Amino acid sequence: MSILEHTIRWKDRDNTRIPYALYVDPKTRDREQERIFRGPVWNYLCLEAELPEAGSYRTTFAGETPVVVARDGDGDIYAFENRCAHRGALIALEKSGRAENFQCVYHAWSYSLQGDLTGVAFEKGVKGQGGMPETFCKEEHGPRKLRVANYCGLVFGSFSDDVPDIEDYLGPDICERIERVLHKPVEVIGRFTQALPNNWKLYVENVKDSYHASLLHMFFTTFELNRLSQKGGVIVDETGGHHVSYSMIDKSARDNTYKDQALRSDNDRYRLKDPSVLEGFVEYDDGVTLQILSVFPGFVLQQIQNCLAVRQVLPKGVARTELNWTYLGYTDDTPAQRTVRLKQSNLVGPAGFISMEDGAVGGFVQRGIAGAADLDAVVEMGGGDTGSSEGRATETSVRGFWKAYRGHMGAEA
Repeated sequence: MSILEHTIRWKDRDNTRIPYALYVDPKTRDREQERIFRGPVWNYLCLEAELPEAGSYRTTFAGETPVVVARDGDGDIYAFENRCAHRGALIALEKSGRAENFQCVYHAWSYSLQGDLTGVAFEKGVKGQGGMPETFCKEEHGPRKLRVANYCGLVFGSFSDDVPDIEDYLGPDICERIERVLHKPVEVIGRFTQALPNNWKLYVENVKDSYHASLLHMFFTTFELNRLSQKGGVIVDETGGHHVSYSMIDKSARDNTYKDQALRSDNDRYRLKDPSVLEGFVEYDDGVTLQILSVFPGFVLQQIQNCLAVRQVLPKGVARTELNWTYLGYTDDTPAQRTVRLKQSNLVGPAGFISMEDGAVGGFVQRGIAGAADLDAVVEMGGGDTGSSEGRATETSVRGFWKAYRGHMGAEA
């Protein structure tokens, strides 16, 4: 039996009752690092556009494991654990840069851009004394290397040899929806790092939860960017772990769905002093104005009007999460289009008109479940299945996440 089964009891088989203990249990956190983030999954690492030339590198994480991603002189991208094979210090200290090789600051052990140990300071000793034994072989030492996959300019890494090829891992529906946004070269136009006071799974659930979006976020409904009564749907892949939620603005289809239920999110008192933040341009021919896509365990690709971004969800403890936002523009944007994207970046992020509530609500849950580790969340909106849906008043993709999660953690799905 797995650690999860020893410590936490699931009360159902269809993922409609989620034990609160999963968000607070230290043993579960340790098991997640082993079975998920260092297991047979593809962890999002960075954008190919962030490694433009030989020697370019970025430091990132796979779960809580520090990772270096670098482009070598052969043009290929490599990823390896950011840990010196000698005493365990970080190899690369900066978030990004350009280097011909890496040298640990502690004892000056050196590494190639592919993560191979290439040099040991005073390997032969000094004046015939000390040094490494003759049996020491540099090829047998070094940080752990990750498999690397590049899909549409998204760089993923995995510690596992058992993870499927990236296209098979994503599946055709998710691949199609990634290609829809990343169909041509992009460049980074902004970044944020956001600290969240909650377990990483609470944020991933929030991303997948199309039910909450127009209830929690008053901006969505006030300015009619997203209402559950609009056309749209939810796509969930076969594993349950990946999803897409999408909608289309239809100003001719106004209704009283929210007003009739006296919901907080139905509010016509607010106006924008500068409404140009919502003045965009038609970018895709399918009419979709909002698409949120997630890849298990912690990657998000968003299109909210003309605001494009990727998000990386990183656990930093049982009740702490780091959320990295990277805003994108196409390399062939006109100056006017780039201005629109920069203005609309105010919609999302730590202080975004739309998403600032997401930075708080996970903490509300984390605080609310203190002392409730023996109880469960109810995830039954839309039934109990994990399939795709033509409506968005459902928690099907949240249940899908738990289906995939239980599969990786070894609990009975």
